[in-house]
Formats: sequence, structure tokens, C-alpha cells
Amino acid sequence: MTKMKNVIAAAVTLTALTGAAMAEDDVRLRLNWMYYGSHAGFAYGKDMGLYKEAGINLDIRSGNGSSSAHRLVANGDSDFAYGSCGALVNLASQGAEIISVGVIDAMGSEAILVRPDSGVKEIGDLKGKKLLTTANAGVNTFFPIVLANAGLTEADINLTNVPDGALVSSYLQGAGDAVGMLGGIDDKPAEIKANGGEAPVIFPYSDYGVNQVGYCISTRKDLVANNPDLVKRFVAATMKAYAATEADPDAAVNAMADIVGGTMAEDEGKAQSRAVLDVTLGLLYSNANTDRKIGLNVASDWEGMVALMKEYNDLDPNADPASFYTNDFIE
Repeated sequence: MTKMKNVIAAAVTLTALTGAAMAEDDVRLRLNWMYYGSHAGFAYGKDMGLYKEAGINLDIRSGNGSSSAHRLVANGDSDFAYGSCGALVNLASQGAEIISVGVIDAMGSEAILVRPDSGVKEIGDLKGKKLLTTANAGVNTFFPIVLANAGLTEADINLTNVPDGALVSSYLQGAGDAVGMLGGIDDKPAEIKANGGEAPVIFPYSDYGVNQVGYCISTRKDLVANNPDLVKRFVAATMKAYAATEADPDAAVNAMADIVGGTMAEDEGKAQSRAVLDVTLGLLYSNANTDRKIGLNVASDWEGMVALMKEYNDLDPNADPASFYTNDFIE
């Protein structure tokens, strides 16, 4: 009997150990918006089983702007977020205990997008005009810098917030006599065309002195301190996923289509997603990332962006650029 008890006890112990080894960490990723092409890498990583191989059960949730996404990480609703690095700096400088653990869009894709029938040919023509945006959009962060460098002031532009899901439709309708909107050249031109609009006139922020880090992965500083292994596994799986996406973007788009379904799974939806993804893939590495290491937070890029925010966005002049990111999890 004693021998049998020992056998049973050993079997129970083995089962418990096996179960523990097989257990996955539940992780919630918060996107900056509803799914669009730039997010395909996350979907592809999940579809390929890269997160599962890393011991992660990944729950991908849509968002309502970069600031909102990072804020949901800061308050513990989500474990990681994909959002504007400028929005991260703003929140972190206000006391949010968040940090970038990896960069996806290494360069900014933000712009003023204007309807071609508006008569606006150069940025100075926007004086006295109305532009649309959404309250939590990361694209709002550097807009004052663009205006200043273009010889305009915030008082020269009527910047109006509209509901998150109504931005492009309001733009196309010229709601309230709006001539354009703030948005990313990664997703918004493709969305405009998909909804029957003509290609917009584009004034990229980069043409007006805004050299910024684009979109990064944020997490809480306490997660970095208390569970660095989880952060390492998540970042590694994510960077593998985007490397695989770079190698086969169509497969990534198909993976996202399978997850989201609806119009995104139709040919036109896939074509739109691919057009958006192509822009993101073109921004994976900044010029300063000479080794082309995917995900790398490049010190000089962050220094340049933070310097702009100190000059134009009232960022604390003593803010240390290196305090907003870490490369400890980039292999």
C-alpha cells in the first residue's frame, strides 16, 4: 500500500509539474486603434504561434487613440500597448509609470491631410480653416510644432475633435466646413480611398522640423521590475513576428483578416491593409539604426524628439530622454 501511495504521489507531482510547465501567462495588448494594416504583425505572431511558444496567451484589444492605449497600460487594464511614442512621453512626464520596451514604427508617419477640392495648395493656406482630429490621437502631440515651423499659430487653425470612428467620414463630408484632418500617412490615405475619396494633399510633419520616434510598445515600469522574464518573452515574440511580417507581408495581412473577419477579409479590405502595412514596414528602421536591429530604441532619435517637446510642448527641461525607454529586452 505504501508503495502504491508513493507511485500515486509521484504521478500527481509529475502532473502538477507538467501542468505548470504548460501554463501560459495571460497578456493583454492594447492597440492604438481598431485593427488596421500596421497591426498585422501582432496578428501574424499570434497566428504563427510565436506568442504561444513564448508561453503567452495573447489577448489583442482595439483602442481609442495612442494616449488612451498607454493610459490603459498605466492603470493596469492592459499589460502592453502599441501607440505613439510622443504620447508616451507626454503621459510619462505627467507621472504615468510607463516605458517603451521596443519600437515598431521607428520614424513618424504623422501628417495634415487635406481634401484636394479644398483649394489648399500649401500649408499657409490653412490659416483660418478648420481641421478635424480625435481627442486621444497621438497625432495631436506635435501639431503645434508643425504650425510654429510653418509660421502659423494654434489660433490660426480651428482644430475640432470628432468621435473616434467618425474621423474619415467627417473628413469626406467636409463636416462643419472642415478642409482636412490630422492623421497618419500609414493608414488614413488608404482608408480615405477605400471610402470613395480622392488621394489627399499631404503635409508630412517631417517636412516641418518634426523628426520623431513613431510608434512603440509600452508597458508599466513595475512589470519590468517584477516580471522581466514576461517582458522579455513578449518583446522577443513581437519582434520575431514583425520580422516574419517583413518577410511575408501578405501572410500577415491574411492572418489579421482571419482574426478580424468582415470587410477586412475581403479582397478590397486586404488590399487596403497591405497598403497601410507597406508604409509601416518602410518605417521599421530609422536612419540612425545603422545595424537595422528591429525594435531598437535609438538614443539619438529619442534625444531629438524630446528636445522638440521641450522647446514646443512645455516638456520639463530636465527630462532625460533615456528615462522614457529601455533596450534591455531587445536582442
